[in-house]
Amino acid sequence: MPDTRHFTTSSDDAGQRLDRFLAAQLPTLSRSRIAELIDEGHVRVNGARAKRAHHVVAGERIEIALLPRPALQVVPEETPLDILYEDDDLLVVNKPAGMTVHAGAGAAHGTLVNALLHRFGKLSAVGGPLRPGIVHRLDKDTSGALVVARNDAAHHGLAEQFQKRTVEKTYMALVHGKLKRESGTIDLPVARDRVRRTRMTTRRREGRAARTDWKVLARLDNFTLLAVRIHTGRTHQIRVHFSALGHPVVGDTLYGAPRQARVPRGAAAPAPLGRNFLHAVRISFEHPRSGKRVTLTAPLPADLRQYARELARACGIQEDLLATVVDAGQGTL
Repeated sequence: MPDTRHFTTSSDDAGQRLDRFLAAQLPTLSRSRIAELIDEGHVRVNGARAKRAHHVVAGERIEIALLPRPALQVVPEETPLDILYEDDDLLVVNKPAGMTVHAGAGAAHGTLVNALLHRFGKLSAVGGPLRPGIVHRLDKDTSGALVVARNDAAHHGLAEQFQKRTVEKTYMALVHGKLKRESGTIDLPVARDRVRRTRMTTRRREGRAARTDWKVLARLDNFTLLAVRIHTGRTHQIRVHFSALGHPVVGDTLYGAPRQARVPRGAAAPAPLGRNFLHAVRISFEHPRSGKRVTLTAPLPADLRQYARELARACGIQEDLLATVVDAGQGTL
């Protein structure tokens, strides 16, 4: 039998959303799990199913069955993939924005792993059943080149290169503001934010060492297009580093970027991007079997190119000149 809890709302609770009310009553249960239990019908208000956004009123009887989250199972799913390179040992995929790399936190569908299993079948088992083949990650809203191991030997060889920091990873990023120099290095430790757990921070001394090199590719009024190379692979590293400098990545509202770009007065601003302007444009590593250097480039995707064109137009920059800079910048750093 499930552990069932009962609550009766008071006048002090009136007006709260159901999910927030339950989160306050059950602090050991994550907000995402509460949302799942509501959506699955395991929460009743006065005996009837309710939605997360239901606003409670005084005197309501709320019942919640605290069922454990089912064990995750990753299954193959047919999803188009842009493969940049493939052989018997590894592959490099151009991951689209909006796709999570692997299952986690109750989400087991629509990930890159689901798509990889459908197309390639068996992958390396080093990362465990939820992360087959996954040697490194990209954030959900970051697109670009990501290397995947097809067997355990390749996985170990690639993982060793990442550990020794011999893998070269270059990104293209558009940030808010005008960086004063043409290039530089950010060397700030990165740690989990104690208050907002979905964020990282550079303000904790016990953070892990992180280094980010950058070079200006183009200046668009109050925006700067950068080539960025990271020497460490900390969670949200590029995003939190540039936010710490006061130059958040365009579209990255989690780290302080405005939803709408602020362009010169009288100009038409591009529609909100809806993702981070951050793309893993280039990856270079030694092939774990042959030892030969493999370098792959993932062209800037159409949505980022279009946004850059519209922003250039708003800022009075020639679009064809910007396109030339973007193409040339993919090999920098």
